[in-house]
Amino acid sequence: MLFRNHHELVLNGATPILQKKRQDLLEMLTAAIDAVQPYRVITDIMNGSQLVFPSEAIDLSSFDHVYIVGFGKASVGMAQAVCDTTKISKGVIITNDPHAKVTSSSIEVIIGGHPLPNEGSIHGAERILELLHHCTENDCVLVLISGGGSSLFCKPRVPLPDLQSTIDLLIRSGATIQEINTVRKHLSFVKGGQLVYQTKAVILSLIISDVIHDPITSIASGPTTPDPTAYSDAVEILEQYHLSAEISPAVRTILEKGQKGMIPETLKEDDVAFEKVFNFIVGNNETACQAALKKAMELGYDAKLLTTSLTGEAKTLGRYLVDRAKNSLIKEHAAFICGGESTVTVQGPGVGGRNQELVLGCVNDIAGSGMVLASFATDGIDGNSDVAGAIADEYSWARGQKKHLVPSRFLLDNNSYVFFQALGDSLHTGPTGTNVMDVQIILQ
Repeated sequence: MLFRNHHELVLNGATPILQKKRQDLLEMLTAAIDAVQPYRVITDIMNGSQLVFPSEAIDLSSFDHVYIVGFGKASVGMAQAVCDTTKISKGVIITNDPHAKVTSSSIEVIIGGHPLPNEGSIHGAERILELLHHCTENDCVLVLISGGGSSLFCKPRVPLPDLQSTIDLLIRSGATIQEINTVRKHLSFVKGGQLVYQTKAVILSLIISDVIHDPITSIASGPTTPDPTAYSDAVEILEQYHLSAEISPAVRTILEKGQKGMIPETLKEDDVAFEKVFNFIVGNNETACQAALKKAMELGYDAKLLTTSLTGEAKTLGRYLVDRAKNSLIKEHAAFICGGESTVTVQGPGVGGRNQELVLGCVNDIAGSGMVLASFATDGIDGNSDVAGAIADEYSWARGQKKHLVPSRFLLDNNSYVFFQALGDSLHTGPTGTNVMDVQIILQ
């Protein structure tokens, strides 16, 4: 069972109808996660030694050796699937899950840091580079990329504390993941396509996307793809969020040198190094949302997928989604599904995350509506909390009032976790082993 507190979440519904809706909603979220489990998405494209894609098939047995390197929250599951279906000479995987293992003695698993890189992230990158340097042009490297890879795979041009503080400033400012990754690329030796310079082997990147619209140049900061951004873009982003005076001298120096051409740019589309590189998306947010949509239909709902590119400030997006549902032509037994990734501009010292804030921001709006709404981080960890998100229904606001919990106060302190913990409506899963951003579901 995906949700550790499944029984409690269902029984928190005040009526049999709400309990049924809660049960159905949890089944839809479970279907979404099942569809993007890394082992499943990899085995779906493997046929013996062949990787089979809609446009082509690649026979791995044609290479002298096949190696795997991976980084991200789904990297271990992806690696296990590859090892179970084809012969692998050696591999290095970086994950943030301290309990993760690959049942192959040829695969080294290293624990890195997320959402900020740590020494393990740097050590893992060094081990990957050592492996890549030994490959020949007759070898193939499968690069397994997934959400969290930007932090877990790290070889910075600046001291680690300086990089950590810069990324933390950007996260807290409400910068988008694309903006954060633009800065990351220009403080790195391996992001923005620079990884392809590290080996003579053919590179096949298998990517589970955690970025809206699946831009492969941004996923895990695009280590095997051309980079359309420049040092000047990184500088502009820091200026846009008024962070130029807060970054360290080391970061400022690298960016200034990069702008002046004193440091090589990230790799661009016309670089000949990309002739040996092939990138494939194997799973994304739409995969998860379509699975939830299918489950909703199986459960008898008139279901609609609203979007897989939801963005904006979390605390206001919930109200937007509720308005969409209320104004829909579908009025009864309806399911509205969407996905994407919101942002939180941190103002207070509380505990929570974008999914909990999204739900907390609209508990007033769904009062008395018959609606049930949940927002769920597909990696199982929402913000700085230990839960994946939250669920609410038409009685959540009233239940909070009885406990003297005022939603607006908790939003002001970015303390959504405490509100939903008090109601017993936090979504507890632990790490799911995958990451395709967030999924929201409204039932009415």
